[in-house]
Amino acid sequence: MPARSGSSVVRVPKAGELVAAELRRQIVTGAISPGSQLPSETVLMERYGVSRPTMREAFRILESESLITVLRGAHGGARALAPDASNAARNLGLLLQFQGVPLADVYRSWAEIEVAAVRAVAGLSAKKLIPLEELVKQAEEALDDATAFSRIDTQIHQTVIDLSGLRTLSVLAGMLLHIIDAHNALFLSVHGEEHERQADEHALRVYKKLLTLLRSGDAQAAADYWRRHLKRVEQYMVGDSDTTLVEVLS
Repeated sequence: MPARSGSSVVRVPKAGELVAAELRRQIVTGAISPGSQLPSETVLMERYGVSRPTMREAFRILESESLITVLRGAHGGARALAPDASNAARNLGLLLQFQGVPLADVYRSWAEIEVAAVRAVAGLSAKKLIPLEELVKQAEEALDDATAFSRIDTQIHQTVIDLSGLRTLSVLAGMLLHIIDAHNALFLSVHGEEHERQADEHALRVYKKLLTLLRSGDAQAAADYWRRHLKRVEQYMVGDSDTTLVEVLS
């Protein structure tokens, strides 16, 4: 029988990794609710039949994933934390940095997600569009504050995606928006807030037009309009530069 090429060696997880996997499963499924105290090290050691160093290794793994926080001392212990999207965004940013992905690529990927969401949102009832309408009103009130407007702008984009009901898209977009927010902050620090007024006024008009298209139920028109807007945003924020994620997130 001919020898098989490549390696088929299977790595056996360490005991600490197995314990961490079980506790992780309980946290993400809600069996251990965020904020609740985990049993003591001694109780967990007995439950899983492991040593104290192994138990502490499991805790270190979960701490590195921001799924628990461990307080030392007599009144310390481990408490469960809700999974945090910002941690996933940081890891995504590191991966994209390592791969040398340009900032323009992030903007284009984000645009594809939003355009897909707009198609799904078009035709929703007036009641379901209220959160978006409220944010547009807040944006109008924040025109004299570029930093506040930028924050509301991010909320508008995230809300458009959230309204689609496509939760995976919402999570993915949230991670990309975390990166784009970092770029927005850098952009404002370089250009100054006074530079933004005209762009913000234009963005506000775009938001209002999008709402009109969404209410009409014309998914194609809404998607085409939003795609053109996001392309202009990319051109305005990135232009033809070779800006990389390292420059933005370092």
